[in-house]
Amino acid sequence: MTDSTKQPVRNHIFHELTRSLCPECRRVIDAQTLIRDGAVYLRKRCPEHGWHEALVSSDAEWYLNSLKYNKPGAIPLDFATAVEQGCPFDCGLCPEHQQHTYISLIEITTRCNLACPTCFADAGQGYDLTMPQIEAMLDRLIETEGRAEVLQISGGEPTLHPHLLDIMAAARSRNIRYVMLNTNGLRLAQEPEFARQLADYQTAIYLQFDGLKESTYQKLRGRDLRQIKQQALDNMVEAGIHAVLVATVVQGVNDDEIGDILRYGLEHPAVRGVCYQPVTFTGRCLNHQDPLNRVTLPDVLKTLETQTDGLFRVDDFRPVPCPHPTCSASSYAFIDDGQVTPITRLLNVDDYLDFVTNRTVPDLSDEIQPALEALWSMAAVMGSDETTGNLTCVACNLDIPLTLNPEQAKELFFLVHVHGFMDEHTFDLKRLMKCCVHELLPDGRAVPFCAYNTLGYREEVRAALEGE
Repeated sequence: MTDSTKQPVRNHIFHELTRSLCPECRRVIDAQTLIRDGAVYLRKRCPEHGWHEALVSSDAEWYLNSLKYNKPGAIPLDFATAVEQGCPFDCGLCPEHQQHTYISLIEITTRCNLACPTCFADAGQGYDLTMPQIEAMLDRLIETEGRAEVLQISGGEPTLHPHLLDIMAAARSRNIRYVMLNTNGLRLAQEPEFARQLADYQTAIYLQFDGLKESTYQKLRGRDLRQIKQQALDNMVEAGIHAVLVATVVQGVNDDEIGDILRYGLEHPAVRGVCYQPVTFTGRCLNHQDPLNRVTLPDVLKTLETQTDGLFRVDDFRPVPCPHPTCSASSYAFIDDGQVTPITRLLNVDDYLDFVTNRTVPDLSDEIQPALEALWSMAAVMGSDETTGNLTCVACNLDIPLTLNPEQAKELFFLVHVHGFMDEHTFDLKRLMKCCVHELLPDGRAVPFCAYNTLGYREEVRAALEGE
């Protein structure tokens, strides 16, 4: 006779096994991906430091649904390292990495004119890369990528580098498709002529912009920067360059401003989009960590819907397929006479981006598929001719009349993007292997961004350069 007594049931669903890091010693260890109470967690055990658990996604349904947007990665033209120790210790890229470089970053300086408590790079004092070092890194990028997609000039604060404009010229001379400058905006605000100089290089600006409250900047950046941000953007309008606002989102600090940041961006003529980045516990942010109580990608989307009264809804966003699809999500909108309409409300983009079901709609133009794939890519840069052209293609196929010239058309489109980077708590090897955002190193290697910040690569490079 069978015992009818019910067996105890675990409080979670075991989803998969992956590899992660011990947040104390950075040892690579097995990790369980668990679904519990509608959220996704990583649970792992270090032989020395015991069990650790971290929240990965507050919405298991979003996380699981994202996986169908995964697609095959492209192979670089050359690899810098061989497979010897195994992932993630062979970064360079090695032949086992599953995606080429969509966004390359060169941190041209470790110096900074701020001392942000949340700085993932722990920037401040330090060194500038030399022009020969930078040119060698650019040449290596072309060797591995042919025509590189996006180069982000970063730091530290890159505008402190004494040869910044020479660096911009060097990048342009190598026919890199898009060159972006990641900046806190201080020099742009203080020197209008500098903004005009950047315009000569068709520079797109990634502007640090965390909110509209004094308390936000005091807590995240150490000083009130509201007027500086405003002046930087106003100077950009005069210079004819545009920006994407980049907000680090920290729970209990500025997550109540997610909607306000978007509305500000929509109203300012220099802004073509907003990128939200939930804070990662690396660099100087290590002391502010609570791995079970943090902002995740779906939190930003849900808060955005609530705080904008549905101007953008969660279902307006789709995962970006070229990195691991749980890492990021995007939406685009048409803007007509102040009316903001996400294109997902006019077109079922899943017919073109769902790489599992591979659905097609034969009665729409074949031009839409490549246009949408280019838009839902880490290589899409708002304000660029190519991205504007792809958005115009979609608009025309939806019978949305656009009679303006290309420069005027750029003002009719807006991007909202969310990207969740990993730290030691949320590190997931399968996500890392699909990463397409890579740090370029002076020795010719390209290291995935999240590996660079969590596995000691940053410290290794800094020690080598400071010892020269």
